[in-house]
Amino acid sequence: MWQEVLLALTYSSKEAFVANDKVSREFGTLLFTDADMQERLPKPTYKRLRDVIRHGKPLEIDIANEVAHAMKEWALEHGATHFTHWFQPLTGITSEKHDSFMTPQGNGTILMTFSGKELVQGEPDASSFPSGGLRATFEARGYTVWDPVSPTFIKDEVLCIPTAFISYTGEALDKRTPLLRSQLALERHAKRVLALFGQTPERIVTNIGPEQEYFLIREKDFEKRPDLILCGRTLFGCEPSKGQELDDHYFGAIRPTVNDFMKELDDELWKLGIPAKTKHNEVAPCQHELAPVFEQGSLAIDNNLLTMEKLKLLAPHHGLACLEHERPFDYVNGSGKHDNWSLAADGDNLLEPGDNPGKNLRFLVFLACLVAGVDTHADLLRMSIASAGNDHRLGANEAPPAIVSIFLGDALSAIVNDLMSGADVHKAKRTKMDLGVPTLPKVLRDNTDRNRTSPFAFTGNKFEFRMCGSQQNLSDPNVVLNTIVAEQCDRFATDLADVSESKFTEQALKWVIDSFKDHKRIFFEGNGYSSKWEKIAEKRGLPHFRTTPDALPALIAPENIAFFETYGVLSENEAHARYVAKAEQYAKVLNIEAKTMSYMTRHMYLPALFKYSGKVAESVARKQEIGITSQAELDVTRKLTEGIDGIYAAVGELEAKNGHAATLRSKPQTQCEFYRDEVIPAMEQLRKIVDEMELICGHDFWPVPSYNEMLFYV
Repeated sequence: MWQEVLLALTYSSKEAFVANDKVSREFGTLLFTDADMQERLPKPTYKRLRDVIRHGKPLEIDIANEVAHAMKEWALEHGATHFTHWFQPLTGITSEKHDSFMTPQGNGTILMTFSGKELVQGEPDASSFPSGGLRATFEARGYTVWDPVSPTFIKDEVLCIPTAFISYTGEALDKRTPLLRSQLALERHAKRVLALFGQTPERIVTNIGPEQEYFLIREKDFEKRPDLILCGRTLFGCEPSKGQELDDHYFGAIRPTVNDFMKELDDELWKLGIPAKTKHNEVAPCQHELAPVFEQGSLAIDNNLLTMEKLKLLAPHHGLACLEHERPFDYVNGSGKHDNWSLAADGDNLLEPGDNPGKNLRFLVFLACLVAGVDTHADLLRMSIASAGNDHRLGANEAPPAIVSIFLGDALSAIVNDLMSGADVHKAKRTKMDLGVPTLPKVLRDNTDRNRTSPFAFTGNKFEFRMCGSQQNLSDPNVVLNTIVAEQCDRFATDLADVSESKFTEQALKWVIDSFKDHKRIFFEGNGYSSKWEKIAEKRGLPHFRTTPDALPALIAPENIAFFETYGVLSENEAHARYVAKAEQYAKVLNIEAKTMSYMTRHMYLPALFKYSGKVAESVARKQEIGITSQAELDVTRKLTEGIDGIYAAVGELEAKNGHAATLRSKPQTQCEFYRDEVIPAMEQLRKIVDEMELICGHDFWPVPSYNEMLFYV
């Protein structure tokens, strides 16, 4: 027996060694890392490039030429034949145009070349990207500019160079540029704060850990649903017989097919240097989650965008389709993307409370800055995550409400309350829980529970912004987060600039306490799903923007334009452009959904119902010919006829309202509000009647897979 056990252990150890060796060998192989640069660049060039990356020094063309040559040689060794400037336009996704390294020599031969100029700057056609009016359609020129902070990588045999995207006149047409500006603003003012503590860190960066939720369904079901193909969500579908009532999917055993997909996904992400860490089933049937290890802000966002791309590309390898929409199915939970945010100075987490948070003045200062920033700019935070897709999710039972609040947890809340009341601040103690089973170790309980209903929750040494949508580019909320904290750091550093060293602790603590008192309305420890919270929030004067059209105007409020301009993050023109682009995106999404509903109704549902009702009516007539009356078939025929007439009227109403919405294109806010107030109710009415007919129509006649089929595939 012991020999069999030893053999099994030996085999298991060998398997583990092989797996570990494979991951170690392949991790980051498609990423041009710092180690690759150090190996391939002359030492003086490498040192100058590191100064560019770490200290923001100008990038000289001679450095760029040497880096470009090293990148090209590395890329060719890994099978890449093309390069692209990989950027993030205002659409929220990523874009790329591929150019080969090939340069004809005129004698029938070629050279593979790549210059510093090609690395640093590109010129994609900018005419078809949203600009929010920053330039006319016929003004096609735009520039991509290399961001050396984000490493280049190889995807599908193409060297991808992360870049900013700007207009001919220098305005940001992308999401990366404002993000980088906000990071610089935060670093600048956070350094001023730390200087008052006698600390002079080299770098201060945000660290982000995006938790990505998504759905997987069978590809053959996906291909039969035009609404999923065109809109990413089901526009029709009656309630399934089983939803998520039993909570049996959450953390349940992962299906073999899904597990194979997740394994391939891990392998591909690891090759790109993306530290995918956790994977599991989520609450809704067919829903899953992937979470990475924290990374520096802009890099984490790049990697999340790559992760979203890989999710969709790899799923078909396993007969699956990946849905990243916030609410692909009614009646079950939707998908979010939790934006875990922290701030670090040379690797030291500034939101780490330590063993005695009440005495940790530096932590309290940065905590107060976050609290004040979130309360002061709750409107901008809500705006930053607004979208047509996220409107379906916010306020439902699986997502935070549309009211921004902060959850600190029992221990930290007690400390903040003691500070505000002037009471002695007691050190929070962690207790051990005896489970009553000697063989089970005692569990050390955390000082705070988690609050899944909170939009902005402290979770030990970071804040989790839970309002973000699953298909969202996280640049938008992080631009706001970075800038609001930069503003409060600026306020602290300015207010205490002339305070003597002997008075600093006293005055800094007073500043913290005053900030907590001034912004205490933002604290909420209770159930954010409760209807009572809406009434409490209203009494406190907290903003409540239920929909995207409600939230978007905050971006162009005069005080918010001045705020972004003060910290060099967005100009007035850039802020207006983003408002227009977001409004256009909202309207376009709903226009596509309305037209898809019309198409499916006229070309799929009505013909199916005509055919089925005809069959039933024919059966009724035949039976009546021989003197038999079927009350059931008569009732079904009447209901089908009434339903068909109702659907016909409802689809006509939707088409009329959607047609009118198109005439409002020159008035973005008016158009958005019309979609919200008129088109969406018409869509809901049409869906209601069609879904009622799905319950009556014969299964073999229904033209698309049902929720029962899609959500519970084997």
